[in-house]
Amino acid sequence: MPLLEIRNLTVEFDTATGPFRALKGVDYDVEKGEVLAVVGESGSGKSVAMLATMGLLPDSATVKADLMEFDGRDLQSLTPIERRQVIGKDISMIFQEPIASLNPCFTVGFQINEVLKTHLGLTGKAAHHRVIELFDSVGIPDAEKRIKSFPHQMSGGQCQRVMIAMAIACQPKLLIADEPTTALDVTIQKQILDLLVDIQSKNDMGLIMITHDMGVVAETADRVVVQYNGEQMEEASVLELFENPRHPYTKALLSALPERAEGDRLPTVSDFASGFSKEDTLAS
Repeated sequence: MPLLEIRNLTVEFDTATGPFRALKGVDYDVEKGEVLAVVGESGSGKSVAMLATMGLLPDSATVKADLMEFDGRDLQSLTPIERRQVIGKDISMIFQEPIASLNPCFTVGFQINEVLKTHLGLTGKAAHHRVIELFDSVGIPDAEKRIKSFPHQMSGGQCQRVMIAMAIACQPKLLIADEPTTALDVTIQKQILDLLVDIQSKNDMGLIMITHDMGVVAETADRVVVQYNGEQMEEASVLELFENPRHPYTKALLSALPERAEGDRLPTVSDFASGFSKEDTLAS
């Protein structure tokens, strides 16, 4: 049984001009200890799908699925209280913008303490020692001092490490990383990716990596889901996807990599197809 199993997930948002369907029946499976990459351009529904799984979409969103199970539990049937007991403890998420996700009014140490208190009942010295341990594990130097810092007193890379520490505080079974290296310089990006993969491997977690960077996919993932316009275009192992992409959109993504450029320009989407649909893959 997969750790996470989702079938026919759709998400609609109420707008002034009528409902907008952001997801159009997508499926996900994540095994324990597996790294799944979800790729596609901005607006393809990657983050929306994960936020729907976490139950973090606004009231304007309507979420429907034929199946949404995590570790044998039906997420759709959970009460709000039951869901809060799962989210943040067994399923955690590293959000795209750490500065925007961390509360500027509280120290980073206090914010991680809140997670430990809520889900594990840790307080006082036990919680303090756990925060120090977490900071050390994600490579934040001088942890004793840094837990007293506010988010604005830390660099982007350090804030991202704080977010990772918060996400793994309760040793979740599934970790979702939403573009975890956005806005970081190349050196820090590599450090963050190596850290995530190391944590995932040591704890045998399921890891979902949301990204539009195919280089990240090649380095980290076991399996890949390719999305476009709220639909899944293709799903394959990393090796199969890079060696034999079936869908025109996947081919366009891979051909946009600088190392695959031919001549004096990179290919564009229009070089491959005027429009994309699931049928393109089925017909190939």
